[in-house]
Amino acid sequence: KTLRNHKLTLEMTSNPAWYAIQALPYMMEYAYECAEQTFNRYYANAIATHVVNSQPKIKAVFEQWKNTDALLSNLEKNQDLKSVLLQETPWVLQGQDESDRKKRVALLFDLNRMSAELEAALKKLEAMQGGNGGFAWFAGMPESRFITQYIVAGLGHLQRLGVTNVTDAANASKIQHITERAIRYIDAEMNRDYQEMKRQKGFDKSTNHLGYDAIQYLYARSYFTKQDVPVEVNEAFLFWLEQAKSHWHPQSLMAQGMITLALHAYDQRGSTRESILKSLKERALHSEELGMYWKEYTSAGWWWYQAPIETQSLLIEAFDLVAKDAKTVEELKIWLLKQKQVQDWKTTKATAEACYALLLRGTELLASDKLVEVSMGKTKVEPRKAEGGVEAGTGHYTMTWNRGEITPDMGAITLKKSDEGIAWGGVYWQYFEQLDNITPAKTPLSIDKKLYRQNTTDKGLVLEPITEKLPLRVGDILKVRLEIRVDRDMEYVHLKDMRGAGLEPTTVISHYHWQGGLGYYETMKDASANFFMMWLPKGAYVFEYGLRATHEGTFSNGITTMQSMYAPEFSSHSAGVVVTIK
Repeated sequence: KTLRNHKLTLEMTSNPAWYAIQALPYMMEYAYECAEQTFNRYYANAIATHVVNSQPKIKAVFEQWKNTDALLSNLEKNQDLKSVLLQETPWVLQGQDESDRKKRVALLFDLNRMSAELEAALKKLEAMQGGNGGFAWFAGMPESRFITQYIVAGLGHLQRLGVTNVTDAANASKIQHITERAIRYIDAEMNRDYQEMKRQKGFDKSTNHLGYDAIQYLYARSYFTKQDVPVEVNEAFLFWLEQAKSHWHPQSLMAQGMITLALHAYDQRGSTRESILKSLKERALHSEELGMYWKEYTSAGWWWYQAPIETQSLLIEAFDLVAKDAKTVEELKIWLLKQKQVQDWKTTKATAEACYALLLRGTELLASDKLVEVSMGKTKVEPRKAEGGVEAGTGHYTMTWNRGEITPDMGAITLKKSDEGIAWGGVYWQYFEQLDNITPAKTPLSIDKKLYRQNTTDKGLVLEPITEKLPLRVGDILKVRLEIRVDRDMEYVHLKDMRGAGLEPTTVISHYHWQGGLGYYETMKDASANFFMMWLPKGAYVFEYGLRATHEGTFSNGITTMQSMYAPEFSSHSAGVVVTIK
């Protein structure tokens, strides 16, 4: 009865696949001159040229993006929906950095510039290739089999996307020359490994000799079946192929996906491919919101074959090309796009693989400009009337209703999407309420707040729950315990715990903490404690801090709120708490 409406906001993104395109400048502008980054500059430019040339409608989108909010970082959008202004957080520079990258999208899609960039990247890549066809990570280092195989696979991606025809005849010839030499290098290296093993005493072909170099080799090589395996390498090649068929079980998710694609490309008959895909599907997790993914992502290690974004991208390729399972592919894409919703894709390599996976089924997904139909109760939303209009490409828009326009039936929300792919959105209801009347709200984030009196006994410190029968007294020390749970990895999260006027913190110095595997910055304000987490992995966490009761009376101790600064729709709050001090 005491609640007063303030504002109701609808935010909708009808075609999130465009976020893959907005990420391309990140690959182009990366500062380091290693072989992987040089190749990714070529990769980004080649994809961009292909996308622009594929459909006039797509090119028109880039023109519309210039000088609009489309090229603002997600960290800088929706300031009024965030509990802390961006300027007050430690992440302002990263937000600006992402905006700069996105503003360069319009520059990226300038055809003349793309042609020059392609030429420059190709020339650098050619210069970095060693005499034996291999690529070193940085100039002066020995050739790296991993880097060479990564570049060969990337060139295979471009070929599969139909992108290699974007260059002129001279450049196409250069690419073919680079590719053929690199393939000869990786063929020779895998043959050398095999010959060394054969010379070892007690060598048995049937036991497991399969390593990740061999798996990545088979995957990279599978894009170029028309380039024959040299006669002297054939025995080794068949050995590694047989190893992959027989010993796929103990391998990582990414390796199993690579094996599936290699066996498919080389038309290896039998049930191994189907067995791998069946096994992958049986071990997958499914969520209406997050799509299809694997538990292993929550404990991903440091090795290249354990990277979640790259793994998901590769498995999209496997289920698309081998199983031709469109339903599973769409579920897998949901998880990949949802990672972009609450965080960045992080590295040039992850961004390249994600863009490839999302664009694998052609550019039809990008060409659609149909918007999701939204009804808020009896009100049918008209996106064209949105304050900032509808963002080209993504179809992102925001609609707001003020106090007198909000009715209870607007809580019944209906969405209808008529084209392919996924969409996402959020509804934010802002209202004024007595703090002790607020009930808890749970989203993918959940918070539970508890207050304890800290007593010193013969056995040490004992925490005693505060109840009506055991009220606080002036001078008592309280321990505030905040238990939070999050169902996915998130970046840039703000946790704010309000504080009643009769309580003061025992520590007021702002500082960085590392506790229980989580790093966070803690700062005390006049009426709240604030915790900033740059990286919050999926799981459950406990935050504790001390307060002292300083004045008698009955005080509202407020609520605890938590919010993703990257995607403000991910927010949650605890129930209101009243504290009595005698």
